[in-house]
Amino acid sequence: MPEKTSTFTLEKTVTALWEKKRFGSLRDLLATLQPVQIAGLLEGLPEETRPILFRLLSKEAAAETFVEMDAELQEALIRGLTDKELKAIVDEISMDDAADLVEEMPANVVHRILQQATPEARRTINELLRYPEDSAGSIMTTEFVGLKPSDTVAEAIALIRRTGNERETVNTCYVIDSGRKLIGVASLRAILRADDSALIETVMQSRVISVSTLDDQELVAHTLQEYNFDALPVVDAENRLVGIVTVDDAIDVLEDETSEDIAKMAAITPGDKPYLRTSVFDIWKNRIPWLLLLMLSATFTGIIISRFEDALSVCLALTAFIPMLMDTGGNAGSQASATIIRSLSLNEIDFSDLPRVLWKELRVSVLCGGMLAVCTFAKALLFDRETVAVASVVSLTLIITVIIAKLVGCSLPILAKKIKIDPVVMASPFITTIVDALSLLVYFTFASRILGI
Repeated sequence: MPEKTSTFTLEKTVTALWEKKRFGSLRDLLATLQPVQIAGLLEGLPEETRPILFRLLSKEAAAETFVEMDAELQEALIRGLTDKELKAIVDEISMDDAADLVEEMPANVVHRILQQATPEARRTINELLRYPEDSAGSIMTTEFVGLKPSDTVAEAIALIRRTGNERETVNTCYVIDSGRKLIGVASLRAILRADDSALIETVMQSRVISVSTLDDQELVAHTLQEYNFDALPVVDAENRLVGIVTVDDAIDVLEDETSEDIAKMAAITPGDKPYLRTSVFDIWKNRIPWLLLLMLSATFTGIIISRFEDALSVCLALTAFIPMLMDTGGNAGSQASATIIRSLSLNEIDFSDLPRVLWKELRVSVLCGGMLAVCTFAKALLFDRETVAVASVVSLTLIITVIIAKLVGCSLPILAKKIKIDPVVMASPFITTIVDALSLLVYFTFASRILGI
């Protein structure tokens, strides 16, 4: 079957085989698909057919497919599975996935899941759930290959063969002492290339990059990205190895953080459900608080315009340029803030770099503002048929507005991070509101001085 067969085509094929009761062919078809494809396929099928199709999967494929499902589909599927089938899934999935499952399910489903887990698995799940949300401990798995420095290479290989199927990864093994303190790492390649009689302490690397259980998960993801690791060890306050975070978990974290940042930059409270699965009421709840807040903050611009109402009545041409000045200022501020927020998220800059950032953005804003001002001056004279005085007011305001916007846009996110506020909160909506008010003050100040109104 072609690898990129569409989900729609698969659904039609599965439905046809289902109606003809050709379950053997269905099993063969499912065996050719990846777990993520099967999860997408099950999502589009009627709820009553999902458990039956799920039973056609092998034990390993069923667990991998289950992990790829969203929480709503998982809950619906669990309702159609027997306790024995649910136990097979719980026994097969990794502990971090089991903890995520318990965290997302309603209480009655959680009770049933924990009933099927072994006492050891229940203890591990409860330990993982005790870590703060968004911490390294909350996304780590406890299933790793742990070696002793006194083990021989032959003993290590035997251990990997015996327990490898139950571990999240075997590409990197972690060397711990009798107190479970992390003292080194050994790659599978290094182990396989060494003599059987060599000790692990001669194969391992003693310089280990690790993170703490309480470190922010986004920091963990960026650390994995920076060092190109497949996994990262997680240690407690006493440097004891308690788990690892793998690259697939890091990708999920980065995806969630990116979605959250995009929502905040658009002045929307982040949601945890796909758009089409989110109710109209939930979307309203996510959006209306920000709209109310920004509406209130925008009243400042209304107050400023009201104060200069007489000036506008004397020179109506000034009114026509207000939208252009405010939009340009907002766009300029958004450009600067987006660049700085990205640099902050990648740890390219910090608070100590603020003077350098301001100096760079100042020069950029002068160039951008100057170019826009020249174009606006020419447009006002040639196309809008305004006087030189009015064109000068608009052009000078534009230069100052762009400078203010870029300086505000680059500094607020850095200041926000310094005082432990999410820099994204200082993104375009708030920056635009601030810049709008300041640009109007500058506009009417120039108008008063140059036009004498």
